[in-house]
Amino acid sequence: MKTIDLRSDTVTHPTPAMREAMYRAEVGDDVFGEDPTVNRLEHMAAERMGKQAALFVASGTMGNLVALLTHCGRGDEVILGDRSHTFLFEQGGMAALGGITPRPIPNQPDGTLRLEDVAAAIRPDDAHFPRTRLVCLENTHNVCNGLPLTAEYTAQVAQVAHGHGLRLHVDGARILNAAAALRVEARELVREADSVTFCLSKGLCAPVGSLLCGDAPFIAEARRSRKVVGGGMRQAGILAAAGIVALEQIAPRLAEDHARARRLAEGLAQIPGVEVGPVATNILYFWLTDEVSKTPEEVVAALAERGVRVLGRIDGRFRAVTHYWITDEDVERTVQALRQAVLGG
Repeated sequence: MKTIDLRSDTVTHPTPAMREAMYRAEVGDDVFGEDPTVNRLEHMAAERMGKQAALFVASGTMGNLVALLTHCGRGDEVILGDRSHTFLFEQGGMAALGGITPRPIPNQPDGTLRLEDVAAAIRPDDAHFPRTRLVCLENTHNVCNGLPLTAEYTAQVAQVAHGHGLRLHVDGARILNAAAALRVEARELVREADSVTFCLSKGLCAPVGSLLCGDAPFIAEARRSRKVVGGGMRQAGILAAAGIVALEQIAPRLAEDHARARRLAEGLAQIPGVEVGPVATNILYFWLTDEVSKTPEEVVAALAERGVRVLGRIDGRFRAVTHYWITDEDVERTVQALRQAVLGG
């Protein structure tokens, strides 16, 4: 029986086309800037995001860390959401490795930060305080139901940041999902941002890698930051080749994943004792009401016994993420498996 893995879109395996491209990739030493496949991927990524240049990195976490290390110096401060991936799930790398202080402010249910909260968090020029250097947004916002941030909202945050001499970085791990959901080009969502990361290894199905994009001087400095955290890879074109296929073949079909997430949400919502959050992209959160006697751990285990894997979160919610390898039949089987796990039978 096929295992239906909905824990994340990071569990995707490379497509046959990706494996073929990796096998045939022309390579060189990327630290010397001589890997033609990496260079092509970086050019494609920069063009996709409307930026001058891009840098291939091993992961989204590395991309965000490299961005923060490049934008900020030791002792500087970053304003970001209290439910953001960079704050919650990146092991405090900005502080541990960069001496950068996070200044978390509340994420709203839709993943946004209130403009007045951003402005109020900016430090005055006072020797007692760290210098505020950067504002970070996340699009789509993972913990906040995978919701996308609009171009208009991001531009408003950029206006606040730039008006105070700060820069804006977007953790766009799933920015192409946001673009698909909002039916705009990704570059429109980050037009006013100074830098953006996006992942190849989530909904885009590549085995590894992310891109950090910005203007040419920023990326030149980011290349140094990547080196100091051990991110200088050599014949990385073998990996970049899969990323090129991801941009050419997988990005155009992301709306299919969103449609399946909505279909899954509709099915789960029909199960007594199950509540479902809003769905806009490929991320779906659901939870149990008080009428259900089973614990979240018991439900996760019961689903696993039926060949369905979802992620249980510490806040009592479950997360299911659709991706390239999830079919319509998998959606129907997941609904039936949860009905059995919650109600018995």
